[in-house]
Amino acid sequence: MTWLITGGAGYIGAHVARAMAGAGEDLVVLDDVSTGVAERLPAGIELVRGSALDPDLVKRVCAEHAVTGVVHLAARKQVGESVERPELYYRDNLGGLAVLLETVAEAGVRRFVFSSSAAVYGNADVDLITEATACAPMSPYGETKLAGEWLVRAAGRAHGMATVCLRYFNVAGAASPELADTGVYNVIPMVFDRLSRGEAPRIFGTDYPTPDGTCIRDYLHVADLAEAHLAAARRITEPGATGDLTVNIGSGTGVSVRELVDLISEITGDPRAAVVEPRRPGDSPRAVASAELAAKELGWSTRRGVREMVESAWAGWRLRYPEAAAK
Repeated sequence: MTWLITGGAGYIGAHVARAMAGAGEDLVVLDDVSTGVAERLPAGIELVRGSALDPDLVKRVCAEHAVTGVVHLAARKQVGESVERPELYYRDNLGGLAVLLETVAEAGVRRFVFSSSAAVYGNADVDLITEATACAPMSPYGETKLAGEWLVRAAGRAHGMATVCLRYFNVAGAASPELADTGVYNVIPMVFDRLSRGEAPRIFGTDYPTPDGTCIRDYLHVADLAEAHLAAARRITEPGATGDLTVNIGSGTGVSVRELVDLISEITGDPRAAVVEPRRPGDSPRAVASAELAAKELGWSTRRGVREMVESAWAGWRLRYPEAAAK
């Protein structure tokens, strides 16, 4: 098979591309490099610069590379921005997915892996979130991911396409420093950013019904996530693979914000005490995945812990900001 990876030059996409190429899969990457970095891709993987919203380009790539499967990662993913610009998110995330599915179906592609998100669950009041937990997204971003799943499944039924939707939780870390996340939107790089500017990290709310009063989250090493995409791709290339599968991709273990900030302090060597600020609207006390179905259906489970996530992310931060990290 030849796999088309959309968004393959992005933070997650480049890890997926490396994992799949390292496992011997043939691939081609489609990325407009608006947030991606071409240099993240290893030698030998062709990067086609462009958008999944361009049907003529997608059709040409499928024909020239004899594409037989798609791993779709290209999407806008900032929750706050999605609240401010919902039309943009629906157009790019959902409209782009519709164009992509229609085009690749016409090209004869019958394997499709969709990167979804735990954002589809919203503020789930359960100890462990299973795939049967009710979906109630709290942002346009989460809505586009949930609607995207519906669309992927419907297209799969209509065109005889085997599909997998991966609902992954909080992604962190890097397989190597040059692959680290370049954005400052998630908790670990946000803490790095404040420490590098000589400011104390912030904790939003310490009065939640959890052991230390701070929110608990399920953190997932990006290299583990990449291996989950590989497992999903191989699952739907098995002889006779049909239908659809939706699975959580998480560790099944919760880490509190306080525990995470303390670990970051230890690894960076910065003892600055965190500043407590009021709760942020919409933050749930606990969001931890049940990863049982992924283990059963994909033969996949996490192999890396939160310490490795923070250490590898810090190495990437120091590579990008050597002067700030030396403060």
